Amino acid sequence: MIEQLYIIPVLLFSVVVHEVAHGWIALKRGDPTAKMLGRLTLNPIPHIDLVGSILVPLFSILAAGRVFIAWAKPVPVNSANFLHPRRDDLLVSVAGPLSNLLVALVCSVTVVLIKLAMAGAEEAGVMREVRVFLLKMFYAGVYLNVILAVFNMIPVPPLDGSHVVASFLPRWLAARYAGIGFLGVFLIIFLMRVPAVAWAFNLVVTTLAAPFRAIMDTVL
Repeated sequence: MIEQLYIIPVLLFSVVVHEVAHGWIALKRGDPTAKMLGRLTLNPIPHIDLVGSILVPLFSILAAGRVFIAWAKPVPVNSANFLHPRRDDLLVSVAGPLSNLLVALVCSVTVVLIKLAMAGAEEAGVMREVRVFLLKMFYAGVYLNVILAVFNMIPVPPLDGSHVVASFLPRWLAARYAGIGFLGVFLIIFLMRVPAVAWAFNLVVTTLAAPFRAIMDTVL
């Protein structure tokens, strides 16, 4: 499945943008932690998690021809610096998934531009191969980013969706809910194997991806 490696660059960029978005909104809400630690950068090196950003996606592609899950190092956020901790934590949490939808939009527009360039060219060889590679990468980027947005909004700790839910819970219950912590990863794996949950997840992804697909299909 080596031909599927075009997914890696756009996947790495997408998870980095997701984390930078968290840190940037946190900074705007009064928490400079991410900035002080050098995490408000699109340079992937400070964000790369060897396992989640490289090994897991690469193994998934080589073994199954698709990426199942990927992640970057979480951007540190200190909610004690927020003026309105619960509200600001909510804003920081949704920033990541929203940034992925923005990247999906950029990818869909880029697909259109590449199609237009290819339609008006009679080129062959290396240049055409490069454009085909880019077309595949940005096309995959649309769906990868929609999947990342939807996945991260699953309301199970430690995903972003759990912070959204916690912001509406009584403080004592929110603390217990967040206390699930890393154990939530196993719950997520279990839930994604439940047919009804997988069906609902795919339905949401397909629905959110529809406008981006419509943009890409403007040039056939």
